[in-house]
Amino acid sequence: MTTTYRWRTIDIVIASVIAVAFGVIFWAWNILWGATEGAFAFFPPAQTLLYGVWLMPAVLAGLIIRKPGASLYTETVAALISALLGAQWGAMVIPQGLVQGLGAELAFVLLAYRSWKLPAALLAGALTGVSAALFDFFAWNSGYDLWDYRVPYALITIVSSTIIAGAGSWALTRALAPTGVLDRFAAGRDRALV
Repeated sequence: MTTTYRWRTIDIVIASVIAVAFGVIFWAWNILWGATEGAFAFFPPAQTLLYGVWLMPAVLAGLIIRKPGASLYTETVAALISALLGAQWGAMVIPQGLVQGLGAELAFVLLAYRSWKLPAALLAGALTGVSAALFDFFAWNSGYDLWDYRVPYALITIVSSTIIAGAGSWALTRALAPTGVLDRFAAGRDRALV
């Protein structure tokens, strides 16, 4: 099998579309995050059950485009769009998006950009969650207690990202493939394998 890692124009366009769409979704998700804080007052780290949505573009772009840099580019641009739309965390979400994109890239690197089934998506989701948790551990949560807040926060973030970003992106790719919108990508041609 011959694989080219060179980006085509369609790869750039689709990665950008995914990034912009998720940047807008992030803007709405930021509002939802703020609105649900009170619901998690009993155990604030549990709010990270919602975290996985912020990590979806990294995994989704990797599964669809299947080229080095897709996860990193898409997650970073989505974070940039979120910041431009007024994320309550300001420009700090941009390096955060970059770190999160690196988590998904690491998963696809470990699999040599050759595996695109559910286990690969789950690994990408989990490693994106690990990268997000590590960023938050130092950037946002350093003032909190290690065992009462930061460790549960990290573990729940990883579970959330594995399920929402990993399995969710795999399911979304699988749902899009039969429609024909992914026919220009291996993800669309692998309908039976996705």
